[in-house]
Amino acid sequence: MMINGYQSKLLDIYSKIREEENNLLKERKNTIKKYHPEILEIDENIKKLSLKLSLDILKGKSEDTIKEYKEKITDLRIEKCESLVANGYDQDYLNIHYRCNKCKDTGFIGNTKCSCYYQNLIKLYYEKSSLQNVLNEKNFNYFDINLFSNNRTGNEKYSPRENMEKHLEYITSTYLPNFKDSDTNLLFFGNPGSGKTYLSYCIAKELLDAGCLVVYKTSDELISNLKEIRFNNNSELEDILVNCDLLIIDDLGAEQKNEFCITELFNLLNKKLLLHKKMLISTNLSIADISNIYSERIYSRLIGEFKLCKFYCKDIRITLNLKR
Repeated sequence: MMINGYQSKLLDIYSKIREEENNLLKERKNTIKKYHPEILEIDENIKKLSLKLSLDILKGKSEDTIKEYKEKITDLRIEKCESLVANGYDQDYLNIHYRCNKCKDTGFIGNTKCSCYYQNLIKLYYEKSSLQNVLNEKNFNYFDINLFSNNRTGNEKYSPRENMEKHLEYITSTYLPNFKDSDTNLLFFGNPGSGKTYLSYCIAKELLDAGCLVVYKTSDELISNLKEIRFNNNSELEDILVNCDLLIIDDLGAEQKNEFCITELFNLLNKKLLLHKKMLISTNLSIADISNIYSERIYSRLIGEFKLCKFYCKDIRITLNLKR
C-alpha cells in the first residue's frame, strides 16, 4: 500500500515534466517561426491533413482517398525533416521530447505503472527518509569487516568480527531477501561505535533501492515528531511514521524522557506492531538498562516482539579518528 499523498506527488511530478517539455517545444517552434517560418508552415499542413484524414476515415471515404492523404502526409514529413536537417536542426526538433518514451511522461503504460514511475517513487522515498546524502558513503559497498577484532573479549562467545559476520549473514541472506513477506523487527543494542548505526544505514539503502519507504529518525527527532502529531494534529507525518515500510529509530535512550514521551513512544510502537509495520531500533543501552528506564509495556514489546542483535567491540569511530 502506498503512503497517502505519494501518488498525488508522483502525478504532480509527471504533470510538471509534461508542462516543462511543452514549454520547451513552444520555444523551439518560436525559433523556427523566427528564422525558418516555411518549416513551420509544413508542420501546420501536416496537422491539417492528419485531421482531415481522421475525419474522412470516420466518414467512410474510399481507400484511394485515404491513401492519397497518407502519401501527402508522408511526403510533407520527409520535406520537414530534410528542411530541419539542412538548417542544422535535429529531425525531431518540432516534436515533443519525452523523458520516458515508454509511457510518454504519464507514469503509466495502459493501467500498468511504468519503470520510471518506480524510479521517481524511490527518489521521493529517499527525500523523505532523511538519508539521501549519508547513504552515498555508508552502505554495504564500504562496509569494512576488518575494523572488527578477531580477539574475544570478556565472556562473549564470539569475537567482535565473528559476531558481526553472523549479523551480516542474517541481514543479507534472510532479513533483506524476505523483507516484504516477513514481520521481523530488529533491536540493535550494544556499546557506542560498534556498528549499529552503520548497519542500519546499509539496510536502509538496500530497501530504498528496492522501492521500500524507509524513514530514519533519531530518538530525539522522533519525540519531536510525536509532539507535532499530538499537538498540531499533523496527520501526514503520523501516516508516514506509522505506515512506512521500515521505521529506523536510532539511539533510543538519548531522547528526553517524561511521562508524555514514554506514553507516545509506546503508542507508536504498539500501533506499528498491531499493523505489522516493521521497525529497526538501535540503542547503546543494555537490556537491563531498557528495563530500568522504560515502562514495562515498552520493555515487553521490545524484548518480546523484536529480534535481539547484540553488538560489541572497541569504539570504531575512535579507532578511525586516531588513524587520520
